[in-house]
Amino acid sequence: MMTTSEVTQKGQLAKQAAQKLAITSTRVKNDALTRMADALDKNAKAIITANSIDLEAGEKKGLSKALLDRLSLDGKRINGMIEGLNTVKALSDPIGEVLSTTKRPNGLRIKKIRVPLGVIGIIYEARPNVTVDSAALCLKSGNACILRGGSDAIQSNIAIAKTISEAADQAGLPKNSIQLIEDTNRETAEELMKAREYVDILIPRGGRGLIQTVVQKSQVPTIETGEGNCHAYVEKSADLNKAIEIIINAKCQRPSVCNAIETVLIDHEVVAKLALPLFKRLKEAGVEIRGDSEIKKIDDSIKLATEEDWKTEFLSLTLAVKVVAGVDEAIAHINKYGTHHSETILTKDKKAAAKFQAEIDSAAVYVNASTRFTDGFEFGFGAEIGISTQKLHARGPMGLSELTSYKYLIEGNGQIRD
Repeated sequence: MMTTSEVTQKGQLAKQAAQKLAITSTRVKNDALTRMADALDKNAKAIITANSIDLEAGEKKGLSKALLDRLSLDGKRINGMIEGLNTVKALSDPIGEVLSTTKRPNGLRIKKIRVPLGVIGIIYEARPNVTVDSAALCLKSGNACILRGGSDAIQSNIAIAKTISEAADQAGLPKNSIQLIEDTNRETAEELMKAREYVDILIPRGGRGLIQTVVQKSQVPTIETGEGNCHAYVEKSADLNKAIEIIINAKCQRPSVCNAIETVLIDHEVVAKLALPLFKRLKEAGVEIRGDSEIKKIDDSIKLATEEDWKTEFLSLTLAVKVVAGVDEAIAHINKYGTHHSETILTKDKKAAAKFQAEIDSAAVYVNASTRFTDGFEFGFGAEIGISTQKLHARGPMGLSELTSYKYLIEGNGQIRD
């Protein structure tokens, strides 16, 4: 006798829930978000205990410090999840928003409105907060979600998903609006990638390996997210003291995330003044610097960068540094090696800033600010379901509106086509 797989079973339930969730009122959805926040607060100790099991297993497995940091939960991070839920609650409900109305010469009235996508699948790695962020945005935008986290965070994800799904049920949301795939085998993830009958869109969140696997193997439409080979370019007119502080923040505040910078480009006219004080601060922060030949002439202790280093998202305290002739070379380098995520120019020259922002092909392009702000919460979205590095449908941090589609409502009074 054949048994129904977890993916098929939960896919069927999600499809049913999505049909009801699409017409669920804003009041009920907001009540669910309130109850979810309260439940996280009430169950914080149990969630942290479950997370400690994952952390202990991760340490035994030899996970890097960067991965353990992504995996780790404490009171502050749980409070961040709660704040995210409350912020999403305060946002306007996009569903039913009228995008346009027209009246045709034949009298037909055509209205374009926002509607949910349906069932959203999210495949992610060792970041338990993704469970809450994804669920919150999916629910507020009228979508059911199927969550498939990595094995390294399974105990944390089970505890969180149980907490928030029970709270959502109590608020009157359709049952199975939030579901977690508990089987962490690779075959289960690949089955989810093929579940076109149940899943309307798939969003991977994680490193390059995960994202490329999903993009290449998925039969479900996919939004490519996450990989962040981000750059800071110090233009010749920059305030060098501010530049150092921005670079330190963008690299060191949380090096394991996708909006941290991986390469610094320095204009040749200021490298002599900037290099040594910048390198001193970076080394004090524990950063390993890999520089081009010009950088190595300034500090011979620095490791010579390879071609591969310019392409690499280190996700650690490693930074590539290169000297460039000017803004044109900086733009060319970023467009060649970047991942279309986030880049910043540090400058006082408005023309250079405008040129950089116009010609850099990335989702978020900054002037005189850290790339660490590329984040749904920082952009005022409450949370994000990912940072899209593609152009079709969504780009940059994806909030509520990026999780919707639209349909046309047409009213007539007996019109027929000639």
